[in-house]
Amino acid sequence: MGAAAAAAVLGLLLLAAAGGAAANEAREAAAVRALLVRLLGPGPAAAFSVSVKRALAAESGLDTYRLSGGGAGTRVLVLGSTGVAAAAGLHRYLRDFCGCHVAWSGSQLRLPEPLPAVPQVLTEATPNRYRYYQNVCTHSYSFVWWDWARWERELDWMALNGINLALAWSGQEAIWQRVYLALGLTQSEIDEYFTGPAFLAWGRMGNLHTWGGPLPHSWHLKQLYLQHRILDRMRSFGMIPVLPAFSGHVPKALTRVFPQINITQLGSWGHFNCSYSCSFLLAPEDPLFPIIGSLFLRELIQEFGTNHIYGADTFNEMQPPSSEPSYLASATASVYQAMITVDSDAVWLLQGWLFQHQPQFWGPAQVRAVLEAVPRGRLLVLDLFAESQPVYIQTASFQGQPFIWCMLHNFGGNHGLFGALEAVNRGPAAARLFPNSTMLGTGMAPEGIGQNEVVYALMAELGWRKDPVADLEAWVSSFAARRYGVAHRDTEAAWRLLLRSVYNCSGEACSGHNRSPLVRRPSLQMVTTVWYNRSDVFEAWRLLLTAAPTLASSPTFRYDLLDVTRQAAQELVSLYYVEARSAYLRKELVPLLRAAGVLVYELLPALDKVLASDSRFLLGKWLEQARAAAVSEAEAHLYEQNSRYQLTLWGPEGNILDYANKQLAGLVADYYTPRWRLFMEMLVESLVQGIPFQQHQFDKNAFQLEQTFIFGTQRYPSQPDGDTVDLAKKLFIKYYPRLVAGSLWTD
Repeated sequence: MGAAAAAAVLGLLLLAAAGGAAANEAREAAAVRALLVRLLGPGPAAAFSVSVKRALAAESGLDTYRLSGGGAGTRVLVLGSTGVAAAAGLHRYLRDFCGCHVAWSGSQLRLPEPLPAVPQVLTEATPNRYRYYQNVCTHSYSFVWWDWARWERELDWMALNGINLALAWSGQEAIWQRVYLALGLTQSEIDEYFTGPAFLAWGRMGNLHTWGGPLPHSWHLKQLYLQHRILDRMRSFGMIPVLPAFSGHVPKALTRVFPQINITQLGSWGHFNCSYSCSFLLAPEDPLFPIIGSLFLRELIQEFGTNHIYGADTFNEMQPPSSEPSYLASATASVYQAMITVDSDAVWLLQGWLFQHQPQFWGPAQVRAVLEAVPRGRLLVLDLFAESQPVYIQTASFQGQPFIWCMLHNFGGNHGLFGALEAVNRGPAAARLFPNSTMLGTGMAPEGIGQNEVVYALMAELGWRKDPVADLEAWVSSFAARRYGVAHRDTEAAWRLLLRSVYNCSGEACSGHNRSPLVRRPSLQMVTTVWYNRSDVFEAWRLLLTAAPTLASSPTFRYDLLDVTRQAAQELVSLYYVEARSAYLRKELVPLLRAAGVLVYELLPALDKVLASDSRFLLGKWLEQARAAAVSEAEAHLYEQNSRYQLTLWGPEGNILDYANKQLAGLVADYYTPRWRLFMEMLVESLVQGIPFQQHQFDKNAFQLEQTFIFGTQRYPSQPDGDTVDLAKKLFIKYYPRLVAGSLWTD
């Protein structure tokens, strides 16, 4: 079967799942109208007419919208081939005709009166079938504590950005609990197996078990409730939810019930010992494999229904027990066979991360064994990190299997301005033009959200573009004008500086993982080099502050001002660290004391204070959400400790230390600052006593500080305090003149 035929097979399967009945069209139109009311309010929403007609799509399966009308006394007409297409068309009108902006951090929705007319009927079709969203990790780094109100806002954002394929993995542990009980496991064995809520993503991929658990009964009930509401809303928009399937990982306790089963214990993951990792993988030929797989999927479908597409990851960052192609083919085929035993229309969505994460293992024969073990068109591969390390090029377009070009962008939900906008802009079009390309869509697959919104705005727009944006400088200037509701010379200049600096990373070394010294355990070997000119960040900071008198009332402007101020402070931490390290290596005590004093007692407290002025940068808000998910004080304590661990040590011994670092008020004050204070004190002590700095001893002492934060019970503010503009200005006035003068000191 050729690439085009494979794509057609998959398209027909999923189109059948989506359905085309008039009832579905009416439901999807009603869902978009309800979104419109939530977004604009009932009065402004009445100026729009929304309808859905499948026949609008000239090419079957390619979402299409049509805009017309508007102007004095005339309603804006929005027609879509699906609910998602209609929502995307609505967003296009608000963005391009009204200058509005919708984002995680807040929306700018000042509508002109009357609503602008669409000069001539505008019809737009997406160049590819799918716009995918989410990473398995996003559910732990960002979604974990969400209630329905927050999920509803996210689903609206997804619809407006044209997302039509997304993971829906909440509540699966409740289904697994039923299956494990039916297989003979005890409740205590199940409780011991599941991870805590903040680490479920890695339990689901077989990387971890037990850590951060157990999962309370109330957790299962709440997640089942949420999953039903999430699925109902996704389907009402015409989105295709991706449900989980059995990947082969099983609890060790299964060997008590079935002593003869053939299982292999895999190696450790993420520096965890086998108390929490080294998962057990059921052999593909074991007769229990299809039984467990079909039991789970049957129970899942009975509870939630299905749209026939399922996700499973057997070897995510886990080395298989054998590199023999025959074994890898068998392991892959067994997962797929368990799916089609229950659902003959099943399509497997596979994260392609394994191929680029361990290239030394996944040679051509190994990759081919996996890709050819599933019939073409029944495996849909996510090229997860395609903006930096695309796999489709090395695998001849995944050996003819359909794939989605994904932008990963963010690791761990870190804060930090970062992007590879040029690579993102050109990547999807290049993949479509690749010889014998089997690309079926674009995707956004961040590990964490709520950061660098310009990157996601561009990626969402590219899902509807056949060609790259011709002029990114002009595009980012328009982005700024929409975001703040007015064109402003200084903000547009600031964004052009950010575009050519922090958002201009290129090459395979680009990674959206913040490794700034600010958020790392200090040492004398910390890397401070960056891919951009720091002066561009500082100048963008100045330009935003220059615009503040005009734009201070804009919530999105205040958010961006804080974010750039935070970035400037992060850069300053690196510069003062270099000063302190250089003074220490030169054995100069006074300069060391001076640099240490500024960093620990002036800069970090000032950063914490600025962060405290915005609810989106509060540790207290983060922890409050975790506690609010609980129904008892014991659960609240468990959930809060899950959150504190994830932000810092990640594991009991700092196993993936600071991977999920954030810059939050409270976290800077009580986690990063004490660590930096200890580091500077030990450097000074080393210099005074004339003995080498003992990194090992510092690490031990720092670990005690980190644990103190983990097990702390201090309540942090969940409401902002202070004025962002005023606090950013104070920080700027103190440090910017030093940067201009080329010296970090005032004298």
